Amino acid sequence: MRLPERVSSAIPPPSGRKPRLNIAPRQIEGLLKKLEIYHQGFGLCFRREEQRHWSLKYMEGQMLDIERKSIEPMAQGVEGGNIQAMQQFISDSLWSDEALIRTHQGQVGKTLGQADGVLILDGNDYPKQGDDSVGVARQYCWALGKVANCQASVVLCYASQRGHTFLDRRLYLHETWFDPGFRDRWKRCGIPEETTFQTKPQLGWDMLVPVIAADEIPFQWIAMDEGFGRDNHLLDNIDAYGKWFFAEIPCSTQVWRHRPKVVVPHAHSNIGRPPTKPRLSDDAPAPLRVDALANNLPAKRWHRFILHEGSKGPILADMAALRVVMTEKGLPARQEWLVIRRAIGPEAEWKYYRSNAPAHTPLRTLAKMTAWRWPVESTIEECKGELGLDHYEVRGWAGWHHHTAMTMLSHHFLVSLRIHMGHDAPALTVSQVRRLLQVVLPRRPFDAQTALNEIARIQRRNYAAYRSHRKRRLRELNAPPPN
Repeated sequence: MRLPERVSSAIPPPSGRKPRLNIAPRQIEGLLKKLEIYHQGFGLCFRREEQRHWSLKYMEGQMLDIERKSIEPMAQGVEGGNIQAMQQFISDSLWSDEALIRTHQGQVGKTLGQADGVLILDGNDYPKQGDDSVGVARQYCWALGKVANCQASVVLCYASQRGHTFLDRRLYLHETWFDPGFRDRWKRCGIPEETTFQTKPQLGWDMLVPVIAADEIPFQWIAMDEGFGRDNHLLDNIDAYGKWFFAEIPCSTQVWRHRPKVVVPHAHSNIGRPPTKPRLSDDAPAPLRVDALANNLPAKRWHRFILHEGSKGPILADMAALRVVMTEKGLPARQEWLVIRRAIGPEAEWKYYRSNAPAHTPLRTLAKMTAWRWPVESTIEECKGELGLDHYEVRGWAGWHHHTAMTMLSHHFLVSLRIHMGHDAPALTVSQVRRLLQVVLPRRPFDAQTALNEIARIQRRNYAAYRSHRKRRLRELNAPPPN
């Protein structure tokens, strides 16, 4: 085995860099002004002045160092916070999250855009109790690793050497939500009547189309896990637009080493229509599973690479790649790269990928692409852990889309600050940037009278909820028995 070749920068992520902090207190004092200037760039996305006001307050609330970042604790934490007004802004206010996201994507292109940037499709799920939240269903939840009650979504991330952040997201409505018995839930959740069922790959393509058309974000590659890599229609669409996909596939995927012969059967009589559907010739070899093909590769086909410099040190893997013919409905399809990644260690995990990259693409480039899955996972983790992406308690369609859009803006702002201060503090992380903001964020004053007012409000809310539940329970008890 040859000495490992490095295919990425030797610079570790910020959390693994040598401590250096040349930031003066006066720079921290100016961070609130930077947030206000950043927010002004989205002013035209809101119809009314109060929407602009509460959108800024919402971002301030997401930056706070509080345990839970649902609307109530955020409104209690920020200066001038108002629970009802912030709920109205997220759940019912008529502002376009689509316009906000288009503007956001243009800003991401300016902040993170590089020629070798990568788009990444992935799923992001939210475990939920009860069945009142829009889209909630019993389905596989990646966050829990099992079938559970959850909301599912698809996210699109952009990553370059400068950093990574979300570009877009889509809520996935499980097929059960299109049963006639769910129409009352549609009304309660405010789901647009024109909404149709879409698979997760279809939702992913819907996000990709405007990004490709706008051409504001430089990229050539689109990476994805096997949930999207299984979908030939999505991959065909990407290929038709001249972009290169790099998709994880299951080990059971079947391919041919060489294109088999396909024939159209001859009619054996003049009766009926002549056959038109092609089929494999009788002497065509059977396709091979990619794991069987990988196990039989000679040692000379494997090369060791340092794929990525992680927070715990370099990540190495053995890589092999070969040109194969993919199968589609039992017939040969496009010739592509089959890329195999074999982790190093006693429990070496094997991963398989397909790519429509040109035949002359170097192995080191393909090897590098196998490491471009971590940015989306880091983005999800930062948005949930730092900004409360999964803390929302709104139940409707508009609320989910508004909350996730605002979280995307908040995350990109933290990323842009980290880049701005990166020369003076190269080890600065997104989490640390948010902590620095605690110095300047305007907080609601808290004294004895404020505490008493808050307790009184909570008691009024609890009593109103008790009376509502009691009224419903009595109505159920007094209902006539079913026939």
